[in-house]
Amino acid sequence: MTERQHGGTATVTGRTASAALPPVLRLWLGSVAVIAALVVAGIGFAFAGESESGALDSWLVDPTADSIGPPWRAFALAVDFLGEPVGAVVLVAAVAAGCLLLRSPRAAVLVVASAVVAVGVAKLLKYVVGRTIHGPENLSYPSGHTTFLTALALALALFAVGRFGLGRAAGLLLVLGAALVAGGVMGWAEAALSAHYPTDAVGGWCTALAVVPATAWVVDKVADAGGTRG
Repeated sequence: MTERQHGGTATVTGRTASAALPPVLRLWLGSVAVIAALVVAGIGFAFAGESESGALDSWLVDPTADSIGPPWRAFALAVDFLGEPVGAVVLVAAVAAGCLLLRSPRAAVLVVASAVVAVGVAKLLKYVVGRTIHGPENLSYPSGHTTFLTALALALALFAVGRFGLGRAAGLLLVLGAALVAGGVMGWAEAALSAHYPTDAVGGWCTALAVVPATAWVVDKVADAGGTRG
């Protein structure tokens, strides 16, 4: 870490300021990632090979029939589109371009890497767990849509923490709050449209929480090894 003193006040510069995973949050997000991974594994074990909703799923939303009508259905479909291939590519490209315009290539790499790695892990978990919905061909756990939007929100929040120099408490609040909002909105849309069980959405949310901090750490290691500061 490199610091400069200005009138008795230390300001963080260089690699610390541009880190994909802000040092002030590393320990805390590492702990969150471990807990999230355990939740993903626990839910996956509980519903492995299942093709029906659990008691909690049925209490929240009946995933065997659409549970939402106009005008909220249109909103849910719009949110769902963000997780579809075309919508996801456009969204990631726009966010990454914004990071580049703000002269933060490391953040742009994190945005792309977080989306790709998190969705890839979610896809792999679908085959491992084998939970299905609406037929044996529709693997459901965890929700890839929820994983994607949560991962993107996490990457953006991490960028904001570093750019604005937020402290541990404010930074953690921003990161977890962004993840909760993004995951909650997409999870609601997927369950309301009967595309996923609610516990699939929880699994997707936790998958992103487990994967993104690790991805950011790797991005920092690779960038620092190459001497990249942006």
